[in-house]
Amino acid sequence: MPLTTTAKAQIIKTFKQSKNDTGSPEVQIALLTARINSLTEHLKIHKHDFHTRFGLTNMVSQRRRLMRYLKGKDIHRYQSVIKALDIRG
Repeated sequence: MPLTTTAKAQIIKTFKQSKNDTGSPEVQIALLTARINSLTEHLKIHKHDFHTRFGLTNMVSQRRRLMRYLKGKDIHRYQSVIKALDIRG
């Protein structure tokens, strides 16, 4: 279930703002979205995995907080992240 190193590196490469950027809101939102999508597929198969469901809800909440922060800071970056990740905001 965890992201592979190559998948993580590709996501960071796509959403980074500068050369050594790994912690910007865009990168964090993209990484959380990838993990959320992975866990959602897992839960479609394992419906009674409540421990994973709890972790998933925490990740969704964290992503929502990051998106709210980014929306308040720079609406254009927020809209570009939503469009790139195909998530609703």
